[in-house]
Amino acid sequence: MGTPRFKSRKDNRQSIRFTANARWSITSSGQLNLPKIGAVKVKWSRTLPTPPSSVTVIKDAAGRYFASFVIDTDPAADATAMPDSDQIVGIDLGLTHFAVLSDGRVIDSPRFLRRAEKKLKKAQRDLSRKQKGSKNREKARLKVARAHAQVTDARHEFHHQLSTKLIRENQAIAVEDLAVKALARTRLAKSVHDAGWAQFMAMLEYKAVRYGRTLVKIGRFEPTSQTCSACGVKDGPKPLHIRQWTCPACGTVHDRDHNAAKNVKTAAGPAVAACRAQVRPGPVLAQRDEAGSHGFSPEPRAA
Repeated sequence: MGTPRFKSRKDNRQSIRFTANARWSITSSGQLNLPKIGAVKVKWSRTLPTPPSSVTVIKDAAGRYFASFVIDTDPAADATAMPDSDQIVGIDLGLTHFAVLSDGRVIDSPRFLRRAEKKLKKAQRDLSRKQKGSKNREKARLKVARAHAQVTDARHEFHHQLSTKLIRENQAIAVEDLAVKALARTRLAKSVHDAGWAQFMAMLEYKAVRYGRTLVKIGRFEPTSQTCSACGVKDGPKPLHIRQWTCPACGTVHDRDHNAAKNVKTAAGPAVAACRAQVRPGPVLAQRDEAGSHGFSPEPRAA
């Protein structure tokens, strides 16, 4: 655990953990009863499936309070929470589109940070003009923090809904193991951070384990953008501005991202077989209410 770290009362993020010995409780009316504080109203995001063993109360930089509970869950029950599926899907993550799937579906990139840039710049300018240590500066700091929190919450909700949808529809998911940290040091850094690939991948990973699905990560040096998904001929490297190309061997015209997603799915075949995931090859058309990438609510998740 390491040596204790000094925590100042002026830190923007504060937290306190209550174990069972602290004699905290959840009242019959749904309030959180904390020692030396009393009953606190809670906006529940979901019903707790089992009694919690501890709770951590967190105050974030935007001045919001959250309660995080530790509970015991049944892995077998979680695995049966999702419908049976025998599908496998390949995902090509990108910046022009957030993702392109091997079945042809395109998930548009919401660009939450880009859309909020004007508001963030104004709030940051107002903060820079305030005198350090003043109450007005603290008010301006909270305004900046809340603007950033809105962007973070919207991105987090988008990732949650999309990852759950993919886990629900497919028994196996294949995705390229991107070097996110390296890409974050390039001229594309802001767009990479805005997309939040690492967070999305982490959600896919833990949900796959929780619900009994298979997540396969393809090597980042796999030539998915260079290989024809129709005949398997490798055509060589292609600069990013080339979004469509024709295979010189079979004449198939490829969309760069869709072709890469198909190759990601193909490359995952041996790994999926090794995991004994029952999958059926071939694209599956989305239902009317599943097609496209719109309809994901940008509202933040409740505490």
